[in-house]
Amino acid sequence: MKIPKRIASVIINSLKGGVVPRIGLPYITVGRENEIDAFLNDIEIIGEGGAAFRFIVGKYGSGKSFLLQTVRNYAMDKNMVVADADLSPERRLQGTRGQGLATYKELIRNMSTKTRPEGGALTLILDRWISGLQTEVMNENSLGIDDDRIPALTERKISEVISSLNEMVHGFDFARLLTVYYKAYLNGDDESKARVVKWFRGEYTTKTEAKAELGVNIIITDDDWYEYIKLFALFLKKAGYSGLLILIDELVNIYKIPNSITRQYNYEKILTMYNDTMQGKAQYMGIIMSGTPQCIEDTRRGVYSYEALKSRLTEGRFGKGELRDMSAPVIKLAPLTYEELLVLIEKLTEIHAVLYEYTPDVTENDMIEFIKLEFSRIGADSAITPREVIRDYIELLNIIHQNPGADIKSLMSSDGFSFAKPEPQGEVAAEFAEFEL
Repeated sequence: MKIPKRIASVIINSLKGGVVPRIGLPYITVGRENEIDAFLNDIEIIGEGGAAFRFIVGKYGSGKSFLLQTVRNYAMDKNMVVADADLSPERRLQGTRGQGLATYKELIRNMSTKTRPEGGALTLILDRWISGLQTEVMNENSLGIDDDRIPALTERKISEVISSLNEMVHGFDFARLLTVYYKAYLNGDDESKARVVKWFRGEYTTKTEAKAELGVNIIITDDDWYEYIKLFALFLKKAGYSGLLILIDELVNIYKIPNSITRQYNYEKILTMYNDTMQGKAQYMGIIMSGTPQCIEDTRRGVYSYEALKSRLTEGRFGKGELRDMSAPVIKLAPLTYEELLVLIEKLTEIHAVLYEYTPDVTENDMIEFIKLEFSRIGADSAITPREVIRDYIELLNIIHQNPGADIKSLMSSDGFSFAKPEPQGEVAAEFAEFEL
């Protein structure tokens, strides 16, 4: 396998630590072809002016975050802007103390493009948009780079481009700030540019401050941040991108909210997003949320506790077992097969050998025996996840490499080798489930 040592290091260290590597995913992607095809179809629809909404459902360690990261990379390759955020007690979809706005800030902070995959791409996007319009003006009018007519013609074109934004909620102020940014760009006024970016990032806390610094009497808040996400999606298309893909992980943190009314407000926000995408009220935008089966399907406090969502998302009568509807809004991750896990650990063996510069002597039979051993544990078929298998296997490779005299067969059969413990699946103990506020 030809893989840069730097990427090999990221892959091995990330997986051993139980997290998804940000780079190098094509080297270890196994299975999930149907799921990826479904998301690629969504990306195509988004690029044509449509919208999409999906839930990825799977237990801890089943590959939800891995799939999200894979889709993220595919989307950026298709010239799409991607923004991702993990929900937490401080970041929700709806809140009264800045929790909703905190999610918006995280999304904007993590806004990424193919040329800026690590995030923080907002300023780059704005500058690229203006530069592209200037080039367009020069080509259309056969003007030289120093022609005095370029600023006025570019401003006129900006007005044409953003005029459609005025029809949307908060669109007028959004468009106005884009114009302010252009004038600051033209004048080399980095301070004013920074203020506009600050506003787009949702960092103004009072209208008075925004009025004093930018001349706009409005700020992004807990209540309306999602409207600005829709505005960004439309603007990004006009700025030369295919659209905007929003990735929201750790939906379980809404499930964990103790107050039932607060949970319902958050589920109501999900319903708004879902309806917007399904009914065509949003354009050039996709939303993918991921969570555990319990945080989705639990009718006491999960997504399905909100009847309007449950009725829209519940699986039909025919999509059972291996027969899954990949166009449905909820995609349940099927476990990787033994064969797919075998291919995965073969790849990990090669990557580990590249990283530590040795020739692996682990045979295919050794790998098969490892897989058999993993799944011989009591309850493994239902409890074991790819994350646990990967952790165990990397540990095994490390031990063999660090101890040249060690025999892999003896090691696997000894009591000294301890397996990774299954991740806890239940967020709330059943005996306490009824005690909710």
